[in-house]
Amino acid sequence: MNPNAGEWKPSASARAFVPGQGFSVGPPPPPAATAAPPAPAPVPPPTPAPPVDNDTSNDVDENDPVWKKVLEKCQGDRDKALKLIQDPDALAEYPEIEALILASGNDMEVDDDVPKEGEGVNQISEGVKAMTVDAPAPAPAAAPPSKSKPTTNDEEEEGETTDMDGGALKEGDPREHLNLVFIGHVDAGKSTLSGKILYLTDNVDKRTIERYEREAKELNRESWFLAFIMDTNEEERAKGITVEVGKAHFETTIKRYTILDAPGHKNYVPNMIQGASQADVGVLVISARKGEFETGFERGGQTREHAMLTKTLGVSYLVVVVNKMDDPTVRWSKERFDECVVKLRPFLKSCGFTIKREVMFIPISGLSGANVKDEVLSSDCSWWKKSYTTGENNTTGSTLLGLLDSLQISGRDPTAPLRIPVLERYNDRGTIAMGKVESGVIRPGMKVTIMPTRNKYKVEAVWANEDPVAGAGPGENVLAKLNGAGVEDIRKGYVICTDPPCRAVNKIICQMAVVEMPENIRIITAGFQAIFHAHCCEEECTISKIFETTNAKGQVVKGARFVGVNMRCICMIDIDRSVPVDVFDNMPFLGRFTLRTEGKTIGIGKITKLPPKKDE
Repeated sequence: MNPNAGEWKPSASARAFVPGQGFSVGPPPPPAATAAPPAPAPVPPPTPAPPVDNDTSNDVDENDPVWKKVLEKCQGDRDKALKLIQDPDALAEYPEIEALILASGNDMEVDDDVPKEGEGVNQISEGVKAMTVDAPAPAPAAAPPSKSKPTTNDEEEEGETTDMDGGALKEGDPREHLNLVFIGHVDAGKSTLSGKILYLTDNVDKRTIERYEREAKELNRESWFLAFIMDTNEEERAKGITVEVGKAHFETTIKRYTILDAPGHKNYVPNMIQGASQADVGVLVISARKGEFETGFERGGQTREHAMLTKTLGVSYLVVVVNKMDDPTVRWSKERFDECVVKLRPFLKSCGFTIKREVMFIPISGLSGANVKDEVLSSDCSWWKKSYTTGENNTTGSTLLGLLDSLQISGRDPTAPLRIPVLERYNDRGTIAMGKVESGVIRPGMKVTIMPTRNKYKVEAVWANEDPVAGAGPGENVLAKLNGAGVEDIRKGYVICTDPPCRAVNKIICQMAVVEMPENIRIITAGFQAIFHAHCCEEECTISKIFETTNAKGQVVKGARFVGVNMRCICMIDIDRSVPVDVFDNMPFLGRFTLRTEGKTIGIGKITKLPPKKDE
């Protein structure tokens, strides 16, 4: 509406309208002499004022960044955009629009009453003055993944990266980031320990803990309340068994951490593999309680399989946490702790760990928190202080968090080509891929190639721990919004690459160690079928040829026809569908694999050779 228009007033000389009379500008004709005077007609109310024109489309400043953003959110629907821009509550759901309002000084609130002449303009002017004087415009608010920043350049952006509002995106927290996967046999206390760490680092408030205590008491499982922090669905809480890999974040003054709480039950080992494939450090939780350690470590227990898988999947360190040391059957006994350590050392060495450099042992109580953040009281455990001060069991940290802070991860190369195995993808106003940056750096505006489809997309936005960043390097868990990609174009197990991309093959030559076999099968021959696991991908495969085998005594047999348990072989594996992988010597995280069948891990290995490119 025109703010300069005058207020409409009815004319005092206007005559009342009589239904049925003709239209005339002049005075009314005199009544006929012979006609009886008509009955007085009811006087209608004064003609209403013309309706206020609520269509503000003609008054919208098309160059206003707020209007542009609102129109973009409404996908070009002007009517929908006009309704949205007049609804402050609806605008509050879009942080980037609120940030624009604050940055530009626009008052988007719409009064329910129609303002008088000039009144609306004055109110807006006064609002702008008030915002300018009282507080400077703050930096634009960070947008969540569902409201991401589109980019406009076709090539990779140079210099400082900015968001759509013109504010510079931060590079991210400079502290090193580590992924911790908590593994071990079922009921070892992995979820309880994870919950205790979050509570001790002030990531869970006391009121929430009290609510979990009540819920656990109702289930007659008072000691499970800390596990409820990580086990969120009803099935996990009712059975006390972790099914999906739980994820949570905490930080210390030195580093940032992501907890990956892997399931311990043998039925959910594939889920555990997905979690361990992202990990930098494995935390093997074992129970010191009499009988529980032996159950998990014996054949068929998950302690052995989990430890082997973590090495195969490439963790840099393994921290062995001897949990439940405060149990009445243990009472912080050094003899029990040493017994567990002595039994684990030779097995971990057989898995490929270098004990003196990569494996550390520490006693804790996940339920009470002793030796997690604060050192256990000397009155409860008199021998621990001497143990860590002398470096016994490769441990010089007095607590678990202190030990984790002291670890140094090597092999991260931000200058290498980008590689991000896709762990998951979903649609939220665009396709967003989730994964861990294994090498290189991902930034908004850069072009990436998705393997094995070889489709090329532009990175619209990047989030690290749900915060928008200008770039993310190796070790970071990221969300990447890909412009033009559909959900069907990105799948779990695909790899986001920059040139030169990794290979996509359906045939590999590899070195493999056979660690176990199903009960009804004793040997592996050509034609043996299994499930191939590499980074985040999972495909059916067939061993097509065995070139040579090596037994436990080191005897090599060329052209062998079979391979058995505790033997190594060089073989060819045919994979049903193309998978993005690489040779282990080039990129270890894309060159490791695991073979599983009938719920057991039967082989672990590394890729040594890929077919020529013309055969892909």
